[in-house]
Amino acid sequence: MTHDKGFATRAIHLGYNPLDHEGALTPPLHLTSTFAFETAQAGGEIFAGERAGHVYSRISNPTLDLLERRMAALEGAEAGLALASGMGAVSSVLWTLLSPGDEVIVDKTLYGCTFSFMHHGLRKFGITITHVDMTDPANLAAAMTDRTRVVYFETPANPNMRLVDIAAVSEVAHAGGAQVIVDNTYATPYLTRPIALGADLVVHSATKYLGGHGDLVAGIVVGRAEQVSEIRLVGMKDMTGAVMAPFNAMLVLRGLKTLALRMERHCASAQVVADWLDAHPDVSKVHYPGLKSFGQHALACRQMAQPGAMIAFELTGGLDAGRRMMNNLRMIARAVSLGDAETLIQHPASMTHSTYTAEERATHGISDGLIRLSVGLEDVSDILDDLDTALAPEHAARIA
Repeated sequence: MTHDKGFATRAIHLGYNPLDHEGALTPPLHLTSTFAFETAQAGGEIFAGERAGHVYSRISNPTLDLLERRMAALEGAEAGLALASGMGAVSSVLWTLLSPGDEVIVDKTLYGCTFSFMHHGLRKFGITITHVDMTDPANLAAAMTDRTRVVYFETPANPNMRLVDIAAVSEVAHAGGAQVIVDNTYATPYLTRPIALGADLVVHSATKYLGGHGDLVAGIVVGRAEQVSEIRLVGMKDMTGAVMAPFNAMLVLRGLKTLALRMERHCASAQVVADWLDAHPDVSKVHYPGLKSFGQHALACRQMAQPGAMIAFELTGGLDAGRRMMNNLRMIARAVSLGDAETLIQHPASMTHSTYTAEERATHGISDGLIRLSVGLEDVSDILDDLDTALAPEHAARIA
């Protein structure tokens, strides 16, 4: 099947013909650690890279291979690599690309564990981490040095929804000899394809929208074939060992089959919820790319097919009001993660971004009162009803 088929068609069919597998409509799950060779010579050729084949599931596995090819096709990349988690993907990439003395320039806002890995991990090994506000590419140009090897950012950023112009930042980074890595977890390739906009590598927490059902932990990397192969054999195989289990690969493959449908519903409901929150008297600020009041709305329209399903907001009553509202919810789950069928809500400062100090959160644009909402697949009227009940002062006073 060629790559000019539609997104959903590729997500369902690419790389697999049931007639090659005794008619099995669902791809087989290869639960094996090692693989037998026809002859000693064949084994040597596979080890030497002179012949296609699998050796050991820490390196490759047929179930993972299918997932990797589908994700590469959906992202418009040459090759993909499946890993045990999103952080397994991030760390495997950066351990492969960086050496002591190198510099990574990152955006002002990062997911908490990525921030912790860079500041409490990479820095220990002589790698400089420099934050700049990448909403203005000129800030990146001013910060670039001859030691800058990687420019890394999320768009939209977790948790405050800041956007970065991928094409503009990639142009600046490449002019300075650096590679661009984009975390595309929030958007998925259904909404944004960073490779087409100039990025070199894309990472995902496949735990989120790609899996879509809250029943797995997984990561993905896509990019140029030669570089992805290096990350596989160095960063993953020898350094992190962050190998995805074949069963989890099967679950992500299942999730990809409905990704287009789910993202349409997620995005449609999120727009309704964001509009409702924006008009609510108890809500002081809503951060959502689909709102015209969002400072980077024009960039969102240019760079994203739709504005996504993640919303950040703050209440006029601040942190205490936010906690009270969260405790009043009856259907929406108080839980970290995102992209599940269930609507999830969490408080970044005390949960996902607690690896930042209070001073660091203030510097990096994560207020103590910020609430993150992942809009799920329930009937949107029920999501609004739960939020409305939780925000009602008389309800809060009754059960506080």
